[in-house]
Amino acid sequence: MARWIEVADGVLVRRYQELDLSLGLIVGGTSCLVVDTGGDAGQGAELAAAVREVTPLPWQVVLTHSHFDHSFGTEAFVPCAVWAQRGCRADLVATGAQQREVWARFYRERGEPDVGDRVAAVRPVLPDHLVDDRAELDLGGRSVVLRHFGPAHSDHDLVVHVPDASVVFAGDLVEHGAPPQFDDAQPQGWPTALDGVLGLDAATVLPGHGAPVDRGFVRAQRDELALVAELCREVASGVLTAEQAVARSPYPEEPTRAALARIS
Repeated sequence: MARWIEVADGVLVRRYQELDLSLGLIVGGTSCLVVDTGGDAGQGAELAAAVREVTPLPWQVVLTHSHFDHSFGTEAFVPCAVWAQRGCRADLVATGAQQREVWARFYRERGEPDVGDRVAAVRPVLPDHLVDDRAELDLGGRSVVLRHFGPAHSDHDLVVHVPDASVVFAGDLVEHGAPPQFDDAQPQGWPTALDGVLGLDAATVLPGHGAPVDRGFVRAQRDELALVAELCREVASGVLTAEQAVARSPYPEEPTRAALARIS
C-alpha cells in the first residue's frame, strides 16, 4: 500500500508500508524530479505510474544514496537523467550484486518469493549526472539544490533542497520511527551532515523512512547521533568498553553495536 502526501505546493512524498519507505516528487513548470525510486522494478513501476497521476511533465531522478530500497527501482524511469553523489555510482558498482543477493534472500526467507524474484532480477541503473558537493537543477520556475555534507549514513548521502517550498528530502540522514542505521555509516561525520541539513533552515524535512518531521526533530536526532559519535571515540580510545557504550547509548543495542563496529 502507498499514498501521496503533499507537503507543499508541488512537493509530494509517497509513503509505503514496506520498510516505512518515503519516496519523493518535486513538480516544476517544465519538468519534475523523482527523489529515490524504490527497491525493485515493480515498486519503481508503481511509483512511475503514481507520478503520472500527478503530472505529465518529463522527469529526472535523484538518488539520495545507493541502498537497494532507494535505488533499485530506477530502471522504470530510464531513459532520463539520474543524479547522485559521485560515490553513489561507485558504491552501486561495488555492492549492487551483493545487495541484490542479500535482499532477494531476505524476501524469499520472509515468505515473499515474488518480491525476492523481482529484487534478484534488478540490474542497478548507474547514475550519469554526478555531484561532488553541490548542484542546482532548474525544473522551470523552481530551483532544486542537491547538497552533499560529507560521509554520514553512507559516504555519499545527497540532500535535496526545495528552497521556495522550505522542504528538504534528507534520505536516510534522518530516520523517523526507527533508530538510524549504521551498517555502512561513518558515525563521526553524521552530526556534521545534520548540521548541514539544519543550516538549510527548511521548515519540513522528509526522512527516507517515516513521516515528515520538523527542524526540532532533526535537531534532537543530531544530538543523539553526536552522543553516539562520542561513545565511538571513547571506545576507540579505551575510555569505555563496548558494553558501557551500549548502556549509555540513546539507541537500542543492535544499532549501537553496528555504530561501534564502524570505528576505524
